[in-house]
Amino acid sequence: MSEDPRLAAARYRQGDDAEPEQPARQPTPRDTAAYVETAIQQAIRRGEFDDLPGAGKPIPHLGAGHDPDWWIRRKIETENLTGLGPAALTLRVEDAELESALDTLARESDVREALDDFNRRVIEARRQLLGGPPVVTPTRDIEAEVRAWRDRRAPQEPADAPPTRRHWRRAR
Repeated sequence: MSEDPRLAAARYRQGDDAEPEQPARQPTPRDTAAYVETAIQQAIRRGEFDDLPGAGKPIPHLGAGHDPDWWIRRKIETENLTGLGPAALTLRVEDAELESALDTLARESDVREALDDFNRRVIEARRQLLGGPPVVTPTRDIEAEVRAWRDRRAPQEPADAPPTRRHWRRAR
């Protein structure tokens, strides 16, 4: 027979007769994609993507091949970082810029010290066995470089120019 309706009503009031709740289901990837797409469309309608920096410009490095170290290369470019990389490459760059760096120094002792430091680093890089490109940067002759530094610092006056006279006026 059937159950007494009064007992069923009492159980219902106590909550015993309620259907057991089903656990919340996990959203599927399709549900997540639909939610994200809806959020993007609503943001576009609100104008949140208007006037972004770079709007209408091509994305840099998009057509280039795959480079696993793209992020470090971009960081080096944006931050203008120098001195990074294998010693062979950094020494080549420093060798190319050495004369202009020496020209900024005021004393001969500073020039000798800079050349001595450069030669020491070239020799140390040749001794390393870590791999990488070979070190082909030559050491610099300190005496020849100091003579060249002196010649570059000497005033450039034509030899046949007459000496300039200074005329001083007396203050009255």
